[in-house]
Amino acid sequence: MTETTALRNLRKGDQEALAFFIHKYTPYVTTVVYNIIGNSMDRADLEEVVSDVFVALWQNADSVHSPKGFLGTTARNKAKNKARELKLTLPLEDAIIVIDELDPEAQIEKRELSAAVKRAVLEMGQPEKEIFLRFYYYYQTLEEIAEDMRIPLSTVKTKLRRGRLKLKQTLARYIT
Repeated sequence: MTETTALRNLRKGDQEALAFFIHKYTPYVTTVVYNIIGNSMDRADLEEVVSDVFVALWQNADSVHSPKGFLGTTARNKAKNKARELKLTLPLEDAIIVIDELDPEAQIEKRELSAAVKRAVLEMGQPEKEIFLRFYYYYQTLEEIAEDMRIPLSTVKTKLRRGRLKLKQTLARYIT
């Protein structure tokens, strides 16, 4: 069965089509989820999030145009929601994950980029650094950040934007 045929059949409610996508994309979805929540929850919770991703595929089959894109985005969102739900926090060192590949040169480049990102984030001034870390590494919503830090939501948005600009500028120094 091709992916196009499977998607067409999935839209008709064919469970074999769903099984096709589960078989083909479970490793991909599991990797996306694991890279966000990692070892911070047990295997059963990880599997639950992965299952929820495929349930979402089943329920939204009519609006899916790119199964892999849909699954990746859904996996990321569901993992972040689960992390928020469990109020998971990760130290910065654990939050920047490098995926191993067979190509040693690619591994080295990813490690160097990861180290550059970490240095750039740590060089940010306050409160941009704290807002950036809370949003991107601890998966807090803008509203939660504003409430926790006792600053207006508009200020959080502005500081996050400034933090991204500073990160971009700092990374440009490291990468060139």
